[in-house]
Amino acid sequence: MHLPLPLAFVMGQTPMELFVHGGWIMWPILLTSFIAVTAVVERSIFLVTENKRRQPALVEKMLEKVEDGDVEAAVRMGQPSRDYVARVLVYALTHKDHSLTNAFTRAANQELNRFQRGIAVLDTCITLAPLLGLLGTVLGMMNTFGALGDGDIAANAGKITGGVGEALIAVAAGLVISITCLLPFNLLNVRVEEARHNITDAANALELTMKKRAAAVV
Repeated sequence: MHLPLPLAFVMGQTPMELFVHGGWIMWPILLTSFIAVTAVVERSIFLVTENKRRQPALVEKMLEKVEDGDVEAAVRMGQPSRDYVARVLVYALTHKDHSLTNAFTRAANQELNRFQRGIAVLDTCITLAPLLGLLGTVLGMMNTFGALGDGDIAANAGKITGGVGEALIAVAAGLVISITCLLPFNLLNVRVEEARHNITDAANALELTMKKRAAAVV
């Protein structure tokens, strides 16, 4: 468990020594940190990939084709694209004869679910890490009071300081993980909202375009 070096320096111990002195609760804290890092890395790769696939110009051309009344051409243009907004438009236009609104909503939900994967895991890690640290604190203080109850404080000084150290290390590790993961968690939520905004904007643009086309035909 690689805790920040300043923390190790202040306590006069190496990160490995801190991990060992933190007690068995450090293992679930370590597992939580690995899961959180995995979720952040996976989501970051996903968002970078989706950003590279964006084709706003293609989406505009598809809307222009719809306005011209050539829906089939708009669908053909969007089918090869890997842009999530273009995919939503293709699905909606393909099923427009049944229910354009329902088709768009279904496609939008499918795309947004892809953006939201992993965020719940990261949220759980942010909540779980300090709770595990708190549990370590309780266990450490229980060891401390157990040593105090033996009567000979001088003989049990090592157990007393060990229990206090275990409590502090566990809660510090949990807080470090939680605080570190908070920034990427918020950034990921911002990207999800950005994707939601892009899809909603495309839905409004498609609805306006089709209404303009219908008015022109009349």
